[in-house]
Amino acid sequence: MSTPADAFLNLLREQVGAQRVIVDAEPMAPYLQEQRRIYQGQALAVVQPATTAEVAAVVRLCAAHQVPVVPQGGNTGVCGGGVPLDARAVVLSTERLTRIRHLDADNLTLTAEAGCILAHLQDAAQAAGCFFPLSLGGEGSCRIGGNLSTNAGGINVLRYGNARELMLGLEVVLPDGEIWDGLRALRKDNTGYALRHLFVGAEGTLGIITAAVLRLFPYPQHRETAFVAVPSPEAALRVLQRMQRCTADLLNAFELISRPGLDIGMKNLPGSREPFGERHPWYVLVEASASADIGLKAMMDKGLAQSLDCGDVLDAVVATSESQRSQLWRLREIHAGGHQWQEGGLIKHDIAVPVSQTPRMIERGTRAAQAACPGVRVIAFGHMGDGNIHFNLVQPVGEPAQDFMARREALNRIVHDIVDELGGSVSAEHGIGLLRMQEMARYKSDAELALMWRIKQALDPLGLMNPGKVLPPAAGPGPATGGPGCP
Repeated sequence: MSTPADAFLNLLREQVGAQRVIVDAEPMAPYLQEQRRIYQGQALAVVQPATTAEVAAVVRLCAAHQVPVVPQGGNTGVCGGGVPLDARAVVLSTERLTRIRHLDADNLTLTAEAGCILAHLQDAAQAAGCFFPLSLGGEGSCRIGGNLSTNAGGINVLRYGNARELMLGLEVVLPDGEIWDGLRALRKDNTGYALRHLFVGAEGTLGIITAAVLRLFPYPQHRETAFVAVPSPEAALRVLQRMQRCTADLLNAFELISRPGLDIGMKNLPGSREPFGERHPWYVLVEASASADIGLKAMMDKGLAQSLDCGDVLDAVVATSESQRSQLWRLREIHAGGHQWQEGGLIKHDIAVPVSQTPRMIERGTRAAQAACPGVRVIAFGHMGDGNIHFNLVQPVGEPAQDFMARREALNRIVHDIVDELGGSVSAEHGIGLLRMQEMARYKSDAELALMWRIKQALDPLGLMNPGKVLPPAAGPGPATGGPGCP
């Protein structure tokens, strides 16, 4: 005897094909667990539409039957935003929406579907003599729809901005299944509300991004990259300011690297070598780029020489080839990679403060964390040029991981209270998802939370779009009810 759930699944199969509605446990498993395995989800089915029209048809069916919808791209997020929480939910994967619809090199724009892998977009832009600057660790598997839904950052934010700044237009399937076509390739469009910005950073709670118009730039033919030893974050901030002036504000990356993080990375990656003969407490990776030969090397050399003269730089190495540049970036990658997990318990913070406050944040946060948890290893690193510091806490040596992780809530509160006092944010580039939802509720004003819930209720009155994410339940209605075979 068929059930209402069976009937609903058959309706989905009619829209996307039987093979594109996954209900068996083994093939569903990768869609139900986020990459760090902190959250394990459950769902009725995984659906894989191939076109915007199919996405819209699936969403219309879900709205008619009051079935929650969880949009998912590459499932590379670290905050649980793509994990389905409800056994009645449908995971809507965008992995088959992979067309680059248009690349206009004259207008420096690229129109791509949400399931396009970020690295493929970078390659397509480069083949046309252009540059798409969004770049992050998961670019070989993350998808542009997810990048936009979390307003991803990455290593080039200093010069080019977050994903939001790289988007000119969107195509979105709304919670009732209507398609909004906002794929405009304009730099200026002052005709009412900028609706596209509602969906960037909303993590699928307001609708499903199915395509986007992205900004391109002339390809940077000239790059200068330096790995620099500095005595302190205060010195690093002065180097940043000096290098920005000396390079005519052409820095695209200024990455802070801590000694403890480099030690852990090198320990867990055989074959790694010290960048200098002498160990130093802090490092920065500095990179500037230009599309033409404008004497960038002389600019970089001037900034480094001035910093050496005043003691803000202890030592420096400048890449003289693409191979050397890759080796320098590898030091940044091993520092930021997954090696910290191999040390046991790890509590991560993705914070942002005003750039001028980054040294103060690191100093105060380190002192407070070590006072609360003696022996904790503080690894502060990341995009110092835009104020985004990944402030990670690794368990003390010898302490059981479960004991350290039991302190997570208390340590989060300590770190985030300092961030808030300095005018910062508890989530800079990773999104809110499940992980930071209650933290956001603590630090956002009642007026802000109420306004966000008004927008949510206006666009998604049934509460079906990625329920239980971003917005804390206490600030709005409970999760959606109903669905096939449910009360």
